[in-house]
Amino acid sequence: MTDPRPILWSPTPARAEATVMADYIRWLETERGLSFADYPALWDWSVSDLEGFWTSIIEFFDLPVAGWSEVLPERKMPGADWFPGATTSYLAPFLRHFADKSDETALVLWSETFGRTRMTWGELSARIGAAQAALRGMGVGQGDRVVAILPNAPEALIAFLATVGLGAVWSLCAPDMGQAAIVDRFRQIEPKVLIAQDGYVHGGRTYDRRASAEEIAAQLPTLAHRVMVPALFGLPEGWSAWEDMQQGDHAPQAEMVPFSHPLWIVYSSGTTGNPKPIVHGHGGAVLEGTKQALHMDIRDGDRFCWMTSSGWIMWNCQWMALGRGARVAMFDGAPNHPDMLQVWRMVAEEGLTYFGAGAAFFMGCEKAGVKPGAELDFSALRSLGSTGSPLSQEGYDWIYREVKRNLWLAPISGGTDIAGAFVLGNPMLPVRAGEMQCRALGNAVRAFDEAGKELIGEVGELVCTEPLPSMPLFFWGDEDGSRLHESYFDTYPGVWRHGDWIEITPEGGSVIYGRSDATINRRGLRLGSSEIYRAVEGLDEVMDSLVIDLEFLGRDSFMVLFVVPREGVALDDALKGKIAQAIRDSVSARFLPDEMVQMAEVPRTLSGKKLEVPVKKLLLGGDPAKVVNRDSMANPASFDAYLAYAASRAGQA
Repeated sequence: MTDPRPILWSPTPARAEATVMADYIRWLETERGLSFADYPALWDWSVSDLEGFWTSIIEFFDLPVAGWSEVLPERKMPGADWFPGATTSYLAPFLRHFADKSDETALVLWSETFGRTRMTWGELSARIGAAQAALRGMGVGQGDRVVAILPNAPEALIAFLATVGLGAVWSLCAPDMGQAAIVDRFRQIEPKVLIAQDGYVHGGRTYDRRASAEEIAAQLPTLAHRVMVPALFGLPEGWSAWEDMQQGDHAPQAEMVPFSHPLWIVYSSGTTGNPKPIVHGHGGAVLEGTKQALHMDIRDGDRFCWMTSSGWIMWNCQWMALGRGARVAMFDGAPNHPDMLQVWRMVAEEGLTYFGAGAAFFMGCEKAGVKPGAELDFSALRSLGSTGSPLSQEGYDWIYREVKRNLWLAPISGGTDIAGAFVLGNPMLPVRAGEMQCRALGNAVRAFDEAGKELIGEVGELVCTEPLPSMPLFFWGDEDGSRLHESYFDTYPGVWRHGDWIEITPEGGSVIYGRSDATINRRGLRLGSSEIYRAVEGLDEVMDSLVIDLEFLGRDSFMVLFVVPREGVALDDALKGKIAQAIRDSVSARFLPDEMVQMAEVPRTLSGKKLEVPVKKLLLGGDPAKVVNRDSMANPASFDAYLAYAASRAGQA
């Protein structure tokens, strides 16, 4: 085992005792008669006494969850039934703030499309109430799906809270996502209402999305209503205006629904088939999201921003802070426009107390040579978060050198699948270079080897050995649960395998090294390879392809696309350009490969599956004799070309 990494920051005793985590620990002692020698002891209790822990979260935060007789009748995965008989609502925790903070600012928006705007709690309440009344008028009720193609702006939040407050189900895609990718998601869930924005400005360029919205709507046969936010171009024929949903004096209502009533549908893709429509429940999202306030030290009066696309799960997760009474700043634009200091200007001018972003943003700032702390006032900023991909030790060093020395840096790692974090921060603990501070309370996170043996101080598969309330209820349309089971429980029966490489340190910290599966992770946005294949192999010139994302801690993310052209066709600049355009149009420019390489074949198993993970392990430096069993391959000789490519990359390095 290696020596512990150096400590970069430690809380003062006064700072530690003033945290929400410290309040919670004192409450446990007073109300439950529990005391713990240290955080690992508290974590052990939280993952062994699941009933005691999750009821303590409800009671400590005074959450609107009531009416259960049991917490978890049976500990099993998948299929855990949390709080049977209980009712709750995701919207309910917001109602107290609407009443108590009516004239205070709830939201601030920095947008290339809309400029800087602000909204009070009273205004937010009125607009949610009006949107609810409009949705009722459209016949939207419990279980109906409302979908949207909107940026990270207040309209998306208003439509979301109005929808789920009615017990309807929400789903959101970002406007920069390709048309085919959006249709693949929304068509599966048969929506009743679509809300879209006519266009947006990003990086100084204006994008007209009206034609795309029309074509998407035309491929959703269940739509009864189309609503347009006319931000730039005006209202197309056949669409109703968003402003019409903002009329009248209506108070928002939170209809109480069963604990496991569907809340939203988010998407995570695999190597085959359509994107997986992951359904989370009201109760699980309320409990997991609120628990994050302990680990992120968020309370009423804070000023919070997580820089996120509306297509990233962090969009959903940022509302944890709003539900706690914090002011939320939303950034809608290119983080490098007009320069890499623009986001930091928002942090300073809005007096943010907490700022989070993808690790790629911080590393981009480092490479650009910006020095935010030397130019801007961060006196209010006390906490910084990072996620999306592993933040290297150099990233930690840059933040403490160029942003602020006396700062609690707390990267987190979790995912779309649980709408939460597995490993994250604790404001009462020191920060070590390159490490996340602790495993999340209530989340039985461990590192397993291939045989299912727990590892400490070694890299293994990130697993969760006990149920979580925020694990998916089901995948939409997965009637027998087979796709859910294959996604998480095939490797270790009854244990959640997440698809990340993790090291749990002897001190209780953790390091995420990157994806252990074939999922593509580009700056925090994850995508299944199947969507790349659909775009690329839809071209007549392409016979087959293999995409590999080489994200790994301490290395620049690198995505390579191996292409098997049709006989007589070469992978020249013209074909590369055509492939790139197909990916832009069908998926997103975010997922353009860093390199395209011509190959004669794609290596496949005897059953015909592409060997994505073995090739990935090979390109990350794995032993060629161990990454694949050639006897299990349909075309073993094809692997030689990938060995040669791996050798050439190693030589370049």
